[in-house]
Amino acid sequence: MLVKPPVTVDVGIIGGSGLYDPGMFKETREFKVYTPYGPPSDNVLVGSYGGRLVAFIPRHGRGHKIPPHKINYRANIWALKSLGVKWVVAVSAVGSLREDYMPGDLVIPDQFIDMTKKRVYSFFDGSLVGHVSMADPFCPTLRKLILDVGGSLNFRIHPRGTYVCIEGPRFSTRAESRVWKEVFKADVVGMTLVPEV
Repeated sequence: MLVKPPVTVDVGIIGGSGLYDPGMFKETREFKVYTPYGPPSDNVLVGSYGGRLVAFIPRHGRGHKIPPHKINYRANIWALKSLGVKWVVAVSAVGSLREDYMPGDLVIPDQFIDMTKKRVYSFFDGSLVGHVSMADPFCPTLRKLILDVGGSLNFRIHPRGTYVCIEGPRFSTRAESRVWKEVFKADVVGMTLVPEV
């Protein structure tokens, strides 16, 4: 039986490697959310930040116990949606394919290249068929907001970039990275953007 948690939240954050518990929240509550796709990576933490309720789920689970190719992405998204989330900010640690993208820089991708192989990509797996455009895969409103806030906090920001998503858990070979950089003109490589996007 699926039970809707007794709270409604507009904004959700999916934490990546190194972000397992947002200490900035006030008055936190934890919810175990049940989904038709099985359990999400962990319980959803809901807290107050800046006068608004925000939901947080650590994509790899607390303690980084789930590798990228084993994450139940659909369950994570469903769990946030069941709380009423309309805006999702997903934070990821990535590797740079460019010398001018330094550790600690904030990259706001505007495109991605999917090199994953074994993931469930869609909620449309039954009798309903859906074809979703990915021409511009990221929300322009959220991208602008993140750029504005990041700029006000003096982050070094790259306002666009192409993210190559690989299956993981292994990192790419030097040859693969050269192809993505030189042929695909990609900027960063990571393991979790697809199918979260």
